[in-house]
Amino acid sequence: MTRIEPWSALTGPELATIAARDPVALLPVAAIEQHGPHLPLATDVTIGEGIVTAAIEQLERNAEPLDLLILPTLAVGASLEHTSFAGTLSLPAEQAIAQIRAVGAGVAAAGVRRLVLFNSHGGNKAVLDLAALQLRAECGLFVVKASYFRFTPPPGALAADELAHGLHGGALETSMMLHLAPDAVRREALADHPSLGAKRARAGAKLGPEGDAGFAWMAEDLHPAGVTGNAAAADAGTGACLVETFAGRLAEIVTEAAGFDIAALGM
Repeated sequence: MTRIEPWSALTGPELATIAARDPVALLPVAAIEQHGPHLPLATDVTIGEGIVTAAIEQLERNAEPLDLLILPTLAVGASLEHTSFAGTLSLPAEQAIAQIRAVGAGVAAAGVRRLVLFNSHGGNKAVLDLAALQLRAECGLFVVKASYFRFTPPPGALAADELAHGLHGGALETSMMLHLAPDAVRREALADHPSLGAKRARAGAKLGPEGDAGFAWMAEDLHPAGVTGNAAAADAGTGACLVETFAGRLAEIVTEAAGFDIAALGM
């Protein structure tokens, strides 16, 4: 039986009853930050929660035995790279780590032993790595780290160059926003914003902003508008396909987290 509940809607005794069934808790982690002139500041929140909602629908259709608790989204993350632009809200990395640790400690205190951190903002990657390790060491939690932008997209959904270099506000994010929140997209402002990384790659350079050896960057380093990628190439159909594919992978991760033999880890 699949039972999925929002953490914040439960009473304390109800949560204790669910905790005794060894559920998985899912914590969405996002950001409030600039996404250029065409996307709202809450883009990462909208995309993250949209993928979670689609994953829940897939899990309910699959009807596998599962208890899942959905924690409230941590909307403000570590967004130092975007702080030169108006509207960005950013926690210092240490505070972002402490925020996740505090929520994780509350999860553990409630008797829940499995936690999936689901991330929709690139700047949170290092934060999640450190917070997850600390929660494992300090609270004995089994913690899974998952970022949707590391999931394999559907074949042919986007050009390889766009996938490699459209890191922020490009066709990928804009397509998903056209599917999830079309009225929030400023269509008149859709444009191509070529990244410094793409220019370097075309010139044969091996060192870029991402990859096996990347340099630290502020958003304006890659493009003056703080956006990288071709938002003008985005469309809602591609966005729907991306959301469903990423949601399917998240559903698989949650299912595997629920069935993981944590006794093998000494837990």
